[in-house]
This record gives sequence, structure tokens and C-alpha cells, in this order.
Amino acid sequence: MKRRGTWTRRWLLLGVGVVCLTFSMNGRAQVQTETTSTTGHGTREVKVERAEVVYVSGNDLVVKMEDGTIRHISNVPESARVAVDGKQLGIHDLKPGMKLQRTITTTTTPKVITTTQNVTGTVWNVQPPSSVILRLEDGTNQSFKIPKNQKFNIDGQMVDAWGLKKGMKVTATKVVEETVNEVEQARKLTGQMPPPPPPPPAETPILIVMAAPQTPAPSATPATAEAATPQALPKTGSALPLIGVMGLSSLLFAFGLRQIRKDV
Repeated sequence: MKRRGTWTRRWLLLGVGVVCLTFSMNGRAQVQTETTSTTGHGTREVKVERAEVVYVSGNDLVVKMEDGTIRHISNVPESARVAVDGKQLGIHDLKPGMKLQRTITTTTTPKVITTTQNVTGTVWNVQPPSSVILRLEDGTNQSFKIPKNQKFNIDGQMVDAWGLKKGMKVTATKVVEETVNEVEQARKLTGQMPPPPPPPPAETPILIVMAAPQTPAPSATPATAEAATPQALPKTGSALPLIGVMGLSSLLFAFGLRQIRKDV
């Protein structure tokens, strides 16, 4: 914002000459005031702030600014509104992940305000070099300050405050021009809903190998199973008994053959 500049011009007319006075008045009687203003060319400044909603609880709001800083905004008023997709949302409608944007437009317009004051009176008392008291037409007295080193033109002669005398007729006019800057701000808050979650990834075809079902073999009866299973010799079996039997048979055959020969 531009600095406020002020400048002042003061003219006072005294009797037959021009007198400059800066007066502080104790009242408003017999003092006429007129104020006018002139507008100059204004300037416009636009500031944009962006943030993302991090946390919302009641009327407390925590946002992350565009520069990464975290800002806590407490006691957000119920009347605060943000425009989102054509709708006006309140603090309780905000959700984490929403994007907020605040646009601040500042318009500064310089104005020149001119104030003109007229007073007519008679010098009642002078306290040079600082002030003079005038008796106004309504019979009241008012005190006016005199600027330092002020000169007065009285009957063609330039005199200072010491030259003012009681009974002199004074008509004073004070013109003040003051330049002020008129500042107006317009705020607009908009938002954007968080993006929807990404869709799940497309299903990838998977090759599934299915084994052909095996037909179970018909169950065998106990007799068939026993017949199909070869009988194994016990671990204690050997060929010695068979040899013994063959030897005994040979002895008996030999003994029988000998008996036959004797009979013959």
C-alpha cells in the first residue's frame, strides 16, 4: 500500500490584504466549511494463495500452503464459504485432499480532499506570536493559532503578529488539501475436490493347468488280492530239509533193491 501523503495549503484574507493563519477553533459559530474530493487513477494488485486441506475438525482447519508450510486456521466462521463446482461449501464440507485457492484483489485509489473554511471576526486579543482571539458575529470568541514567522499585510504594510491590534476586522479563509489513498479489497475463495482414487489394475490372464481326473481302479476282493500277491518264503526257510528227504529216499531205494537180489 502506498504511503499516505499529505500536503496543506492555507490562505487567510485579513482586511485590505492577505493573511495566512492556521487556526484551531473552539466552536463552529460563523465558520463555514465546504469539502470537495477529486479521484485520481487507481492501481490494482492481485495476489493468489494456494493450499491443500490436511485436516478438518469442527471449525479448525489445517492446510498445507504452496510453499510447503503448514498453516493452522482456528475458529473458522460458519459464514465462510468456498465455491466448489458451482456449490457454496462451508467449513464442515471440506475434506482432506481438497485444493483451495484464495484470490485477493486490492484496489488503491488516490483522492485529493479539499476542505475550505471561512471565518469572519474582530480581533479581541492577540498573544504574539502564537495566537489571536477573534470575536465572531454571533458574539462568541474563538482562538486561532498563528504559524511561525507569519506576516500580515495591513494597509500596505507587512507586519507580524505583533502588528495585530484589538478591534481590527478580520476575514479568514483556510484551504486544506489532503491526499489520501482509498483501499478496497475483494476476496474470492474457490476449491477443487480431491481426485478420485485410481481404478484397480486390469486383471492379467493367468494360465491355469487342470489335471484330468484319474479313474480309481476297481477294488479287489480279499481272495483276489491274496491270490494276486505272491507268497514270500519266511526268512527262516532253506534247502536243507529237501536234501535230507532226497537222501533218505535214496537209502530206502538202495535197501529195497538189496532185498530183492537176496530173494532171487
